[in-house]
Amino acid sequence: MTDILLMVFAAIAILGAAATAIQKNPYDKLISLGMLFAGVIPFVVAGGYLDVAISLALIVPITTIILLQAVWRCRL
Repeated sequence: MTDILLMVFAAIAILGAAATAIQKNPYDKLISLGMLFAGVIPFVVAGGYLDVAISLALIVPITTIILLQAVWRCRL
């Protein structure tokens, strides 16, 4: 069961990376980066690095908000 879940998360991470490379709209790129991070965090947890996973879970949303504000200002 764990192997199946890891394959699913690997597929999510690969799809997120591919979508980030393809997208032209900055907002869509941020959504794709969110998919990429959502696919990577379970691998960090599976490796036993729970402190790093907690840090990622706190840092990624904050940086996403900062990047959204930066993209919004550049479009004006």
